[in-house]
Amino acid sequence: MRTVEVLLDEVAEQAVREAWRRLADAGLPSQARHRSPSNSPHLTLAACPELTTPIRWELAEVAAMLPLPVRVTGVVRFERPTSVLAWALDLDRELAAVHRRVWEAVVSESRPGTLNPFHAPERWSPHITLGRTRRAGAFADRRIPALLPTPPLSIRLTTLRSYDTETGALEVLSPPP
Repeated sequence: MRTVEVLLDEVAEQAVREAWRRLADAGLPSQARHRSPSNSPHLTLAACPELTTPIRWELAEVAAMLPLPVRVTGVVRFERPTSVLAWALDLDRELAAVHRRVWEAVVSESRPGTLNPFHAPERWSPHITLGRTRRAGAFADRRIPALLPTPPLSIRLTTLRSYDTETGALEVLSPPP
């Protein structure tokens, strides 16, 4: 699979890495324990089997829409199928437009059933993952948000990239020249 992700500005990235550190120091699941070179704070927009030429053309146009400011709305937990702790982002009109363009590009070039249904616009919840585990209810403790640093009020989404889950390759997706 190939992900389509957006990286964060330096200040936001450092805030996320501090949250990762605090969770790890408290013995909780944290992205700090994920040692892959691909492990950077990011927002996942979609994932697809491959980045075809038509998808790449559309993604180049999306990359031209960056940087994009987004607001952090607080801490959120998901249980689907893994337990996830994250900072939720406001799905404003601009972020929704970026996401919809990415989704439409990958849908147009992917076989049915190959896309993650949680990335579909009607189900997508924009968030920056702080910790994840297969252990159900791992983030149910009400004290966990108090462990975290105060999230930045605003984050700038700066760089569109893709990660190849089979080869481990990272690729920056640039705007057209």
